[in-house]
Amino acid sequence: MQSIVASIPTFSTAMLFAVILAVPAKANGLAEQGKIIATTWCANCHVVQNDQPVASADVPAFATIAEKYADDMDVLGAFLADPHPVMPDMSLTRQEISDLVAYIGSLR
Repeated sequence: MQSIVASIPTFSTAMLFAVILAVPAKANGLAEQGKIIATTWCANCHVVQNDQPVASADVPAFATIAEKYADDMDVLGAFLADPHPVMPDMSLTRQEISDLVAYIGSLR
């Protein structure tokens, strides 16, 4: 009986953690903060704003990404949380991902 009672807080904590992870990345994102992240980390490869002078032709511009994920920005947030191997692992926090998704979403 004691093991069942002892596992209840663990189960509740696990459920709470699952609910927190299910919150969409764009829910609390700040686009201005995302723009700072984008110009700092992403502009080496992506066009992150229209007045950017140089970027790689082999990667999509943020405006293109915004259109691609327009109907489901949560997918973009999930992608950024576990980036594709060709992207560097920037180890972004969940808030930074939310901010970046908010910025990309603002480009639609």
